[in-house]
Amino acid sequence: MLSQIQRFGGAMFTPVLLFPFAGMVVGIAIMLSNPLFVGESLTAPESLFAQIVHIIEEGGWSVFRNMPLIFAVGLPIGLAKQAQARACLAVLISFLTWNYFINAMGMTWGSFFGVDFSQDPVAGSGLTLIAGIKTLDTSIIGAIAISGIVTALHNRFFDKPLPVFLGIFQGTSFVVIIAFLIMLPCAWLTLLGWPKIQMGIESLQAFLRTAGATGVWIYTFLERILIPTGLHHFIYGPFIFGPAAVEGGIQVYWAQHLQAFSNSSEPLKVLFPEGGFALHGNSKVFGSVGIALALYFTAAPENRVKVAGLLIPATLTAVLVGITEPLEFTFLFISPLLFAVHAVLAASMATVMYLFGVVGNFGGGLLDQFLPQNWIPMFHHHSGMMFTQIGVGLCFTALYFVVFRTLILRLNLKTPGREASEVRLYSKADYQAARGKTPAPATKDTRTGQAIGFLEALGGATNIDSINNCATRLRIALVDIAQTQSDDVFKALGAHGVVRHGNSIQVIVGLHVPQVRDQLETLMKTALTNESNTMTEAV
Repeated sequence: MLSQIQRFGGAMFTPVLLFPFAGMVVGIAIMLSNPLFVGESLTAPESLFAQIVHIIEEGGWSVFRNMPLIFAVGLPIGLAKQAQARACLAVLISFLTWNYFINAMGMTWGSFFGVDFSQDPVAGSGLTLIAGIKTLDTSIIGAIAISGIVTALHNRFFDKPLPVFLGIFQGTSFVVIIAFLIMLPCAWLTLLGWPKIQMGIESLQAFLRTAGATGVWIYTFLERILIPTGLHHFIYGPFIFGPAAVEGGIQVYWAQHLQAFSNSSEPLKVLFPEGGFALHGNSKVFGSVGIALALYFTAAPENRVKVAGLLIPATLTAVLVGITEPLEFTFLFISPLLFAVHAVLAASMATVMYLFGVVGNFGGGLLDQFLPQNWIPMFHHHSGMMFTQIGVGLCFTALYFVVFRTLILRLNLKTPGREASEVRLYSKADYQAARGKTPAPATKDTRTGQAIGFLEALGGATNIDSINNCATRLRIALVDIAQTQSDDVFKALGAHGVVRHGNSIQVIVGLHVPQVRDQLETLMKTALTNESNTMTEAV
């Protein structure tokens, strides 16, 4: 069950990857539309500059205005066991069908369900437009639910053979036919139950608004501590992209009100107190530096150059784009205690910042969120908050360094480069030499070679039941984990670490994990096809 939940959480990351660039475009466009930054003449409606900026801004909003549709179509990429593109098509058609059913039932029997479909789909009405369809505003919750149902149908029925005379309905058509029938009761149940769920969500929002610093601490702690399990997606998702804290999610709400907040001289904590639930990125920007410095200065002097070679790119990745897993997994496998301390410090940093009036949309890194969506557009009226944030952050950088360095030395933890802990970067040739094999011919793409090595280390294509990925990890369900090779083999192939649980394995690859996964799936199909052809020829 846990592996299935982790797979689902990892699949949620696929559409999330679209938001950083869209957020940067919207943030920069709104900044360029602000007279405080570019002057009154350039922001006048008849100005060519203002018109061009408006066009660009509208393009940036495409992701935010279609979040449910994007999540619905994006999840099958991670959840479908085969023919992901066809699964996406089946989900798209079924999701639209579900919304059309809701529209028709609501327009016909709205009074029975207690929903007024005659009103405009504006904020607070409980209605929205999805692909031009007036429907219930189920946010990403409805999209995820429908996508999960249809993807499960795809995995079950996509390759089911039908009689020859029904052959035209095989594959995606068969999945869509079954989903069509299931969407009818789903739409009915949604109309029956969602208004009550909306009332619960509104109560949750009211509670979180009064939870204050305690709520911020608990949220940030859970978001960090659950990273090794992959369940952290279920913590930040409802807040950042869903309605847990504010209608439409913090990401969309912040972008929509960016210019108004920027032009207001009122404290941002008064304008947007819910922004305390999007401060978890501060541990990525400030905490990661302290962790890296502690790992570097506790390494043996003769190993520090090698340690720096590992830490510098991992730290830059965390600080600039908010992807912390390469750095966090560097010490997670050595000492889970360090990770728990990291979660406590991250939650404490966010809470202290919140108490000092720091709020906003700080879930990522410098390049994707801090600068374009917060610091630059807010600088004119809220520079004091930013200097406070940087001051508190640097204090916690020092605290991270002192705490991590003390724990590593006192507990004699074998972090990279300490005493007998070897620090080196391996190549495929090293891996083959270690196994006593003759090196294979060099490939044009080293990542393809890495994928080949991973496939062999996993026990071959027949030993892989399903494969998925999140930001930096391959998540693989195996037939028999005993057929896999040791963790050292994976690390020799360039993996940052390995996590095993039952017949599931996670291989920490890095930011190029989507490409490695695609190459693995291609290799698996080739291997299974060749095996099938060989058996056919033998027969």
